[in-house]
Parts: sequence; C-alpha cells; structure tokens
Amino acid sequence: MASESRQLLIGGESVPALEGRTTDDLNPFTGEVHAVVAAGGTADVTRAVDAAQEAFPAWAATTPSARRRILLKAADLLEGRTPEVVALMAAEVGGVGGWAGFNVMLAANILREAAAAVTQPVGEVLTTETPGQLSLAVREPLGVVAAFAPWNAPVILSTRAVAAPLAAGNTVVLKPSEDAPIAAGLLIAEVLHEAGLPAGVLNVVTNAPEDAAEVAKALITDSRVRAVNFTGSTEVGRIVGTLAAQHLKPAVLELGGKNSLLVLDDADLDHAVDAATFGAFHNAGQICMSTDRVLVHRSVAEEFTAKLVAKVGSLPHGDPADPGTVIGPVINQRSADRVANLVAEAVENGARVRTGNDGTATVLDNVSPSMRIFQEEIFGPAVVVVPVEDDDEAVAVANDTEHGLTAGIITEDSRRGFGLARRIRTGIVHVGNQTVDDEPQAPFGGVKASGYGRFGGRWGVEAFSATRWVTIASEHGHFPF
Repeated sequence: MASESRQLLIGGESVPALEGRTTDDLNPFTGEVHAVVAAGGTADVTRAVDAAQEAFPAWAATTPSARRRILLKAADLLEGRTPEVVALMAAEVGGVGGWAGFNVMLAANILREAAAAVTQPVGEVLTTETPGQLSLAVREPLGVVAAFAPWNAPVILSTRAVAAPLAAGNTVVLKPSEDAPIAAGLLIAEVLHEAGLPAGVLNVVTNAPEDAAEVAKALITDSRVRAVNFTGSTEVGRIVGTLAAQHLKPAVLELGGKNSLLVLDDADLDHAVDAATFGAFHNAGQICMSTDRVLVHRSVAEEFTAKLVAKVGSLPHGDPADPGTVIGPVINQRSADRVANLVAEAVENGARVRTGNDGTATVLDNVSPSMRIFQEEIFGPAVVVVPVEDDDEAVAVANDTEHGLTAGIITEDSRRGFGLARRIRTGIVHVGNQTVDDEPQAPFGGVKASGYGRFGGRWGVEAFSATRWVTIASEHGHFPF
C-alpha cells in the first residue's frame, strides 16, 4: 500500500517545510513506511509562531459562545471519524481497536469539557482602600501557547494539549511526536479547522527525529510564546521545564510514572487480577498511568500471582488491526530492546519470570529494590509482583520512587482504602480500581518527577490564563506632591 504524504499546517494552510525536507512515519508492526511527513525546522517554527501571534487578538476577542460552537462541532466531527482513527492508530502507533476507540471517545469529551469551560475564566471585584475606585481581578488569555503531544495516546493527548488553551482564548503551536505526527497532531488540527477554527489559531509543525531538540528549543524560547505544555518522559520534561523556566514561562508538565497497585488482604482476588491485568497491559503497558508494580499482601500473594499469570498468559498478541488482538507491538525496536534489557537484568539478579518474556506480556516476581525494573518506568508489556507484610509496607514501597503520578488500591473496605490513599504521594489515586483512568473534568497530573500543573476542567483553563489587576477611578485622587 502506498504511503500518504502530509505537510505542515501553518496559518490555516497545508505547506511544505521551508527546506523541503521530509521524514518517514513508520508502522511499528510491519516496519513499513506508513506516511511521509514534512520535516520542519527552526524557520518553520518561526513561521508558525508568526501565524499564531497574528491570529491571537481576534481569537482572544471571539465570544465564548462562538468558541464553544467550534469545540462542540469538532467533538462530533472527531467521533464521526472513528473508523478512520482506528485504522490510523493501528498503522501509526500499533494501537489496538479498543484503545483507538477509547482515544476518540475521550478526546471528543475533552473538547466538550473545554467547550463547557469557555466561560470559566471569571474575574472578581476586590475590596480597595482607595475612595471612589473600582478594583478588579480579571482573567485573560496568555497569548501563544507551545504544546507538545506524545505518541502513546495520540488523539487524547494532542486534544488535551490544545483544548484548554483554545478555550481560554489562546492560540497554539503544536509539535506532535515524531512517532505519531498525524494522530498526535495533524488529525486534531484538521478536525478543528473543519469545525470552523480560524486560520492561524492552531498550527502544527512536524519534524524529523534528529531535529526534535532544536525544533523544541526554538518553539519554547521564542519570546512571543507565553506558556508551554508538555506530556512525555521525565527525562525530556526536565529539559522542557528548564527551558521554560529560563525564559520565565509557566509550564504544565505531565511526565512519567512508576505506578503501584496495592492489593490488600481483603481484596476480591478475581477482581484484583482483572484490574492488574488491565492496568499493566492496556496499550501494551505504554501509558503513563500503567501499573508497573503490584504490591500484594503476603498472605494472598501466591494465590493472586498464580491467577494473574494464568490470565496474562492467555492474552492474544499480534497485529493491532486484528479486532481480536489485545496486545499489539511496542512503538519501535529501541523501546522493545529497553524493556527486554530491564527484564534480562532483573533475571540475572534473581528475579523470576512467571509468564511471558521475548516481547509478550511478562509477569515477574522475586524482584528487589536494587533492580532497575523495580525503580525505572517500564513503559512496555511487563509488570512486577511484590509481596508486602502489611498496609504500612505497601505505602512505603509505593512511595519509594522519584515519580508520583497515580496509584490504585484494591480493597473491599473503602474507608481503609481512603486512609491509605491519603498517605500515598501521587497526584492521582483510585480506591477500588487500578491505576489507569482519565476523565476530562478531573485535575490530571502528578507530583515529584511526574511533573507539575494540571490539565482538565477549570484547572486546565486556569493554567492557560493570567490574572490581572485593573482599577477604575471614578474621582480624581490626591497625591502627596
């Protein structure tokens, strides 16, 4: 099948990169070229920021109802393209059908939540010591926002990267992942423009992998860019956050996780196994919220592990375009090698593979804190089971990581679960559920090395608007000189 060709989106127009360069977008299952996309450079970033800056005054002045209509229409249009998106995600990122369908559903609801939030940036009337003065706190859009979207949940995370900034009246330059330039960037821009988004309000710059660092730096450091949001690895997030801070720009960073699922001694083990399997292996474990460590009370650990091994060993692997496939490929060979090395090093140091390995869904036990797989984010189809003596040890192990994104607690006692949830240092925790969950109205984000700032609901709009103090004097004041 011939590969398609895609260009940059700048100022409402599909345009080639200024230098005429392109880059291949590969299918992770077949290794074949899925698409050829424009390889933008720093000059293209400048063009995109030019367009966004020019479009900002008019978009900021657009009425809330007009912005709401565009976002709501885009949600419906995106849902109408579900079969296309399922095929796209299978070919571009190896996503299975259920995961792709969920991407569309949640992304559409993110747009609807953003539409509901367009009237959220409200101000306040303040008290004042000055006679005859009206004192106001006014919320206004920031200007041009730089947005970075990853490949693993491409439709969800590209939509989330732009929805709240647009709802608040900002314009955006979006840089999608080199592994998903269409699903993580060009797709959502096409949908929004079809819904009536004015030219220049959302611009997309794709690039070759070798140009990623300089393109990102050019975007973040452009003086007209007033805020940044980035979803991706902690390693790259540190660089993005440092650049933004050096240039005195606020940033929302949603980074990696080392997420624990606690299985207490009162848990329904069949439910716990189902929860752990989903949390660890949905999208082949390539979700920032994926369950990396299952912390099980020792009294039920072996029974739980045996049940987990049986279930995980039966999961169908293979072609993501096959409706029966549960676990598709990881995104590229580099990622596959990294996961395989984590498992191999653990085994060399005494860990035991209970099922899987060689790229299939893998469950390990006998792991120790000295092993990299215990400490580092796996981001692939593997999970470790760690017995713990009691609730206190479970909390201590869950907190024994630099990350702090999400956690789950499987218990039949919600009061007990809530008490433990208050002690776990993560931005998100789910009592009675596994670690992977997302709703557009919720404050989504982590603590520690998992980032800072929040997407979702009013928190997202607040992150991409600024508070100004404005006073209006109704009478002439008196000055001391």
